[in-house]
Amino acid sequence: MALWGNNDSVGSLGTVTLTYSTGQVVGSGTSFGAVGAAGTGDVIRFGIRGDGGTYFGDAVIVGIASTTVCTIGSTAGLSGAAIAATSFTVSQLPKYTILDSKYSEASYGTSDSLVYGIGRTDVWAGSATSYRLDGEGWVGVTTYVDSSGALRVKKEILVAMSGISTGDSIHYPTPE
Repeated sequence: MALWGNNDSVGSLGTVTLTYSTGQVVGSGTSFGAVGAAGTGDVIRFGIRGDGGTYFGDAVIVGIASTTVCTIGSTAGLSGAAIAATSFTVSQLPKYTILDSKYSEASYGTSDSLVYGIGRTDVWAGSATSYRLDGEGWVGVTTYVDSSGALRVKKEILVAMSGISTGDSIHYPTPE
C-alpha cells in the first residue's frame, strides 16, 4: 500500500453507514473494490466539507468484503458523531494527513483546512484566484478570515508530483 496515489476523485456513488465498534462501513449504491472505485489503502471522507455540508472526518480503507462493505483501520480521524446514510468521497491523498491536527476537523475543530489533489489544469485555473498555486501535487490549503475581515489563503505543497487526477471539477475549498 503506497503512502499516496495520484487520484483525488475516486468513485463515490451512494451513501454509507459506519459502525464505530467494528470499523465496518456498509454502503448503499456503492462499488467498493470495483475497477476505478474505492480500494484498500484509499482514504474515505465521510460527509461533505464546505457549502454548509456536514463533515465527519477521514479514515483509511483497510479491507473490502464486497461492493457494499469495507472496513476502515481506525476511527481516530473521525468526529465520533453517528454516520448513517451519509454521502462520502474517496481519495488517494497522503494517509498521514488524516491524523495531522492541521488537516483533521475531528481533532482541530475547524472546517477550513483540507488536502487537495491539484493537477495541471487546476494550477492554471487557480492562477487568477486567491488559491494561486506554484505546482501540481497534494496541497494543504487553509482558508481563514483575518482581523480586518479579509479572506486569507495559506497553501503548502505536501507532495510535489505531476499526473494528479482530480475528476471533472476543480476542488478549491469554499471559505465558510
